[in-house]
Amino acid sequence: MANIKSQKQRVLTNEKARQRNAATRSELKTHLKNAIVAISEKSDDAKDKISTAQSKLNSAAAKGRLHKRAAARKTSRLMKKANA
Repeated sequence: MANIKSQKQRVLTNEKARQRNAATRSELKTHLKNAIVAISEKSDDAKDKISTAQSKLNSAAAKGRLHKRAAARKTSRLMKKANA
């Protein structure tokens, strides 16, 4: 651990951000998986799950938890599966 006070503060801040980012990414993976399963099973609530996944992707990109192009790519692939 560093001896400099500001660096100690950064270590704590970085850890909080890392945990927040990991939680968001995990949540995104869950919503994407649920949407893909709903699409493959041709479930009635597939549209709801797709829109939820898109919403989560867009909010993660807006907050900087996920790169905006990565979010666009994931959304595009999800819609491609939905429309196939």
